[in-house]
Amino acid sequence: MEDVRARTQAQLDAVRRTWLSDALAEAARAPRQAAWELYFASAGRHCGRTAASDVRVLLLHAAGAGEETLIRLYRQGTAAERAAVLRALPHLPTGATPRALPLAEDALRANDTTLVAAAVGPYAAAWLDPHAWRHAVLKCLFTGVPLDAVSGLARRARGDAELARMLRDFARERTAAGRPVPADLDRALALTDPDAPADPPEEN
Repeated sequence: MEDVRARTQAQLDAVRRTWLSDALAEAARAPRQAAWELYFASAGRHCGRTAASDVRVLLLHAAGAGEETLIRLYRQGTAAERAAVLRALPHLPTGATPRALPLAEDALRANDTTLVAAAVGPYAAAWLDPHAWRHAVLKCLFTGVPLDAVSGLARRARGDAELARMLRDFARERTAAGRPVPADLDRALALTDPDAPADPPEEN
């Protein structure tokens, strides 16, 4: 969470930092009231689109948002707000459980690359079952989401013969259809080798 805070502060000017400070204070003071959720919804307007995702993650953390709140904000939110909910999961108690899996699974059914990239973060690495995780990797390749977005890729892909088969089938289908094979596919296929190197340490 400290890297999220530092990155956010570096992106905001004094006026926006004051707005964020007020928003975080409201979220911490009255997490069960709706006022802080107005800050969540208006983060893009007040802090800019680039910083808004991190701002929303900070707000969810400050409010200690629980499962019901996360589901509501996800269901009612824009794509950017939904992505922020997914990105916040590793920093919240709900993220230590599989209870938010329906949110990640919903995002992986979308074709919005922002949502797909958010859905394959650390929460997915921890909780998606092997079948769903393999399809998430293929979803990234299909939609053009860089595999750098897939947390735990090397760890989970290592020695995964079924993922290797699916990748080869996908490559053959693309070639047969006269379509280019994503450059990331060869990288993913190499990672299925049982002797492939492990992931480097991930940032929070």
